Amino acid sequence: MKETWKFIQDKLKTNKKVILLVVIDNDGSSPGLPGFKMAVANDGTMIGSIGGGQTEYRLVEKAKKELGKEYPQISIKKEVHRPDADEDSSGMICSGEQWIAFYPISDANSEIVSSINISIEKEEKGMIHFNQDGFTFNVGETEHHKHQNPVTSAEEWQYNEVICIKNHLYIFGAGHVGLALSDIASRFNFVVHIFDNRKGINTMTMNKSAQFKEVIDYKNVDNHVPDGDNSYVVIMTFGHKSDEMVLQQFLNKSIRYLGMMGSQKKVDSIFKNLEKERFSREVLQKVHAPIGLEINSQTPDEIAISVVAEMIANKNK
Repeated sequence: MKETWKFIQDKLKTNKKVILLVVIDNDGSSPGLPGFKMAVANDGTMIGSIGGGQTEYRLVEKAKKELGKEYPQISIKKEVHRPDADEDSSGMICSGEQWIAFYPISDANSEIVSSINISIEKEEKGMIHFNQDGFTFNVGETEHHKHQNPVTSAEEWQYNEVICIKNHLYIFGAGHVGLALSDIASRFNFVVHIFDNRKGINTMTMNKSAQFKEVIDYKNVDNHVPDGDNSYVVIMTFGHKSDEMVLQQFLNKSIRYLGMMGSQKKVDSIFKNLEKERFSREVLQKVHAPIGLEINSQTPDEIAISVVAEMIANKNK
């Protein structure tokens, strides 16, 4: 998102025309999801993606054609990805549908574009409202209401997008897997916090991907993680006793993702102990343990990839 809005602002500064393509809604299996964006300028440059493939190619050509007009118009295009589609067929066979809105952007939008870029740079939360009349931006607005039917017709639609709500990953255990996980998660825009109860370990010193690093007492960890839908916790400490100590403090906390590394035998043992502490089986089942997607991972990098994949799957539900 950051690159797309910066691209638009830079083009406006050089008096170029731009059309922003936004996926407003989708149904079934479609290459573009709501919020996917692409900006096309009349100098032939472009940035972003609305799903790729022949659908994207044709829609880019449509945007270029619109840019050639004296007064480009806001519009929406339905793409049906089924071979038996009578109309709006995209030529693809992935069986879904998507709606892409076209927004010509000119100097009249420069103030809004600038505000969006400033908020992104400062990491200020806000909401962009897209509809058939254009788009607006409200700094500080975060209450997201997902419309049941974003696209009412070819003349009426609405889509809201919250910006700058970042996902935070809290890793307890700064060993080799924690180091690899920090690196890979940071590439997917997670703000990484890593903790350990050992001082001076080289994998903590080597970690350049975590924005926050701290040596703490594992007896008091939950105060380091706020409740919220953008909090992800991964437990991979040096021993099973400290894993259990940390896990117990998060079982009743309201966070998006809670995972613990370990063999099935270790997980079963810890869960059995926690059941004795009167934690229900239902609560324990919310823990992703053994952590990560099953890809027969062996190395720290492979384990980290499986964990990040599981977190992304959870995020995209």
